Amino acid sequence: MAEEYVVQLEPDDESSANPLGVLSVIWHELSGGVGPWGAVRPLFAVALSLVPLLFLGQHFNREHRKGGEWFLIQFPLILSLVLWPFLYFWSIADAWWVSSGIVASAETRENLESIG
Repeated sequence: MAEEYVVQLEPDDESSANPLGVLSVIWHELSGGVGPWGAVRPLFAVALSLVPLLFLGQHFNREHRKGGEWFLIQFPLILSLVLWPFLYFWSIADAWWVSSGIVASAETRENLESIG
């Protein structure tokens, strides 16, 4: 037996836009759809990594081994004064990159669980 389905689309009434709906769309675009913590997590990791000499961004991302190794390797680099700033700025970029990856993988996992 063949079943028929009727799909009706409601016309878009653009005059019914309200400020709350506009703010909701803006927030969704800013947060990437991953909620408030997903949007703020990379910024928080960068803020922690701005503290010099401690590599707190790596520890925040639960990469304690990397943070510990960078902490130890910085002492010979401090003597050079040329390579230490490179390591410092690299740690800031790495904290952002890893934290964004954590948010993206969590969002992907949520999407896969909702599908399955």
